[in-house]
Amino acid sequence: MGDLTVNIHNLKLKNPVLTASGTFGYGLEYDDFIDVSRLGGIVVKGTTIHPRQGNEYPRMAETASGMLNSVGLQNKGAKYFATDIYPKLLKYDTNILVNVSGSTIEEYIACAEIINELDHIPGIELNISCPNVKEGGMAFGTSCASIDAVVSAVRKVYHKTMVVKLSPNVTDIGELARAAEASGADSLSLINTLMAMAIDAERRKPILATITGGLSGPAVKPIALRQVWEVSKSVKVPIIGMGGIMNATDAIEFFLAGASAIQVGTANYLDPMITIKIIDGIDDYLNRHKFSSIHDIIGGLQL
Repeated sequence: MGDLTVNIHNLKLKNPVLTASGTFGYGLEYDDFIDVSRLGGIVVKGTTIHPRQGNEYPRMAETASGMLNSVGLQNKGAKYFATDIYPKLLKYDTNILVNVSGSTIEEYIACAEIINELDHIPGIELNISCPNVKEGGMAFGTSCASIDAVVSAVRKVYHKTMVVKLSPNVTDIGELARAAEASGADSLSLINTLMAMAIDAERRKPILATITGGLSGPAVKPIALRQVWEVSKSVKVPIIGMGGIMNATDAIEFFLAGASAIQVGTANYLDPMITIKIIDGIDDYLNRHKFSSIHDIIGGLQL
């Protein structure tokens, strides 16, 4: 086996395969299918300081080469996670990251403070695609000023590895990536879902109760690859790539574009064992091409 280990700031990953927030629950749901400890890490579902019921149904819809979701960060809150979920995750021998979300900077701070106290959670993924309710609902991640405000504020209270998850729904993702890096991000993950919608032509109504939702799956991969490549040229911090990764070949493409690690999302719904297959497939690729380490291909796109 080739050397699959990578470092994401202070996180030492046994391999570069993680799971994407919102698609893998807390990992516990997959115990019947895989050895979760084989993964480089898992990013648990979006967590907020206050419990959230999520959006009205229907909130998921299948589309051509992908799916739409508007779940709305349904969770029982950070304190519930700390007291009821966290103890169950201690059995895993892998990196557990918590996706931290909020509607105000104060909510981000409060949630991060609780997660910071959990010894066996070595990092968070800051979801800045959330709407800033104090600024008219525009997502935190769509301007350099709002990125600086939220990332800097969380950086002051969170003392472990902080990954900032970027939104693709912007004009210049490189500029926004630099803003996140300058504000204290240790790593960047991208892309989050693309805003999209689906319509029921017979009823002449939107399929999702929220009208629009986030598009994920194979349809978004070309966009994700382009944005990972652009960001890799813009920042020095490591990048975690995601967006339509369905197999090992997809993962390899993200490494070549400049990602140091990847997250698998929608594919988990189709095949609960896909993450392990991707790990094995990456190793097979390295062996076939006579590379001794995953680092031999990171950023290795031939131009």
